[in-house]
Amino acid sequence: MSAPRTPTTAEELRGVGLRVTAARVALLETVRSGDHLDVEAIASGVRDRVGHVSLQAVYEALHALTAAGLVRRIEPAGSPARFEGRVGDNHHHVVCRSCGVVADVDCAVGETPCLTASDTHGFTIDEADVIYWGLCPGCSTVRTS
Repeated sequence: MSAPRTPTTAEELRGVGLRVTAARVALLETVRSGDHLDVEAIASGVRDRVGHVSLQAVYEALHALTAAGLVRRIEPAGSPARFEGRVGDNHHHVVCRSCGVVADVDCAVGETPCLTASDTHGFTIDEADVIYWGLCPGCSTVRTS
């Protein structure tokens, strides 16, 4: 018995009802190969793959891919929006106060305590968005030197 085949990027786009374009394929692959990229970095990556693409087209594609659940948008306070390809789980982020680097932090293991609010105010909670702030190892070393 063979392992299931991983769908191509084009098949994933079709699977969520999106039209397949070279720019959308390049954008999704750029986000997935990057690390919490901002729009400018994504646009640059798309241009490296397919040539000219307008910033407006990048914003529109990001909106469509985010709405379809293929890309996740995070917005650390005081920073431009960042995008990542890790979707479908309830992970969190840590952000460096100095250089702005962002890294993933998995949710607590076992039960999902981060989804158990002390008071729900009647809401049905399905996601928790936690951002930890601090200094990355590189910036910590600079400050202690």
